[in-house]
Amino acid sequence: MIEDLVNRLRKRQKHLRKWARRRDISCYRLYEKDLPDQPLIIDWYDGDVVLWTLERKRNETEEQEHQWTLDVCASVLEALAINESNLFLKQRKRQRGHQQYEKYGRSSATKIVEECGIKFEVNLSDYVDLGLFLDHRPLRQRVREEAQGKRVLNCFAYTGSFSCYAAAGGAKSICTIDLSNTYLDWFKRNLTLNNFSEEIHDIQRGDCLDILRNIGSSPFKYDIIVCDPPTFSNSKNTSGDFIIQNEHPALIKACMRCLNKTGVLYFSTNFRKFKMDADLEQEFEINDITPSTIPDDFRNDRIHYCWEIRMNA
Repeated sequence: MIEDLVNRLRKRQKHLRKWARRRDISCYRLYEKDLPDQPLIIDWYDGDVVLWTLERKRNETEEQEHQWTLDVCASVLEALAINESNLFLKQRKRQRGHQQYEKYGRSSATKIVEECGIKFEVNLSDYVDLGLFLDHRPLRQRVREEAQGKRVLNCFAYTGSFSCYAAAGGAKSICTIDLSNTYLDWFKRNLTLNNFSEEIHDIQRGDCLDILRNIGSSPFKYDIIVCDPPTFSNSKNTSGDFIIQNEHPALIKACMRCLNKTGVLYFSTNFRKFKMDADLEQEFEINDITPSTIPDDFRNDRIHYCWEIRMNA
């Protein structure tokens, strides 16, 4: 029932607003399929709301589906006491017919949000991902706490949030790698937002595996490596398709060749069916730290998997 959704959102927001304030967090997951008949994901971005409507497992007409979406939007506006201009609707399903939701479909809606004293630019409208993966907040904080005086390598860096946290933690040097100029430019804006000097940053655009091979053949090694690759990629800038289940043994070995003997690799994936290669568990010390890296605002404890990987003693 829509009324149940309103009540649930009000209850969650009352709790999470206080929780987030205590932790210096302005963005969090408010709702994720909490009610079986309301398959939604709702994220709070410091006064703005991103609402994902998911496919419902029932036979409904196009008109009924359209009305449900409008009812959900109205419920979110009511429950959270926000204006239409603060709600961004995204749909993880095929849009049927000529349904349009123009008032929730604006473009170039960027804003600055803050997390644990660090500022980030997010884009609420134009991309599937908004620029800041909320589920990696605990791992970012872990990197920050360990970064003092360390050399940090951030692979598949996206908009560089791990690199920003490492800089805030006093890292000695930080290498940030991504294939996309768009995301690396975004990362540079994040550096500027926080007045982080670019002097300690080595920003590299290119295929991560190729760059790792070059780094691995040099005597320069890193103390902390973060590797959070995509599940799948078929970029025209790479030699072939990247499938994490197939590529992760070579990827992890390439990372480990770039690591100091006493260093740590944090490897993460959001591929639900991922299985760590058994041979890697013989070659390296691999600890599953997933539970400690899932934020309290996420009900989904399979939002990602994460391992701490070190050299065998």
